[in-house]
Amino acid sequence: MSSPVQRQPAGDPRPVRRRDRRGRGLRGPLLPAGVPAARSRAERFDDLVLAAVERLERRWSRQLEGTEFAVEDVPPSNPAPWERGGVPLGRCFPADAGLPARVVVYRRPVETRALDDDDLEDLVREVVVEQVAHLLGRSPEDVDPQYRDGH
Repeated sequence: MSSPVQRQPAGDPRPVRRRDRRGRGLRGPLLPAGVPAARSRAERFDDLVLAAVERLERRWSRQLEGTEFAVEDVPPSNPAPWERGGVPLGRCFPADAGLPARVVVYRRPVETRALDDDDLEDLVREVVVEQVAHLLGRSPEDVDPQYRDGH
């Protein structure tokens, strides 16, 4: 028994399969999109950063008003002069020339340094606290009294 085949439009000679070779149809996703296990590692990382930011915004909402928070996979290949000794985990950019202040967390370096999921959560929180502290000109302990406590 042959499977139904349609041709690509506009002269593309490759066949389009509507069913697999056993006639059962194409495979769908293993899990529905709304199920937590279907979230990617990057999406879960974004959630950790968001939770850390929300925690700080409760205390520093006025000072952080307008500040943008972002996640990038890796830092740029041209590090700042003070970062030449290692790979940065995050970076803050003060407001400048009409641009808002911005805090960036670099996902891959943070994930690489974390030992497990709990350590990842703690490390993300520490990086966000350190960058916000730098942005506000305060110590990390002043920005978050539980800094490095893991709570």
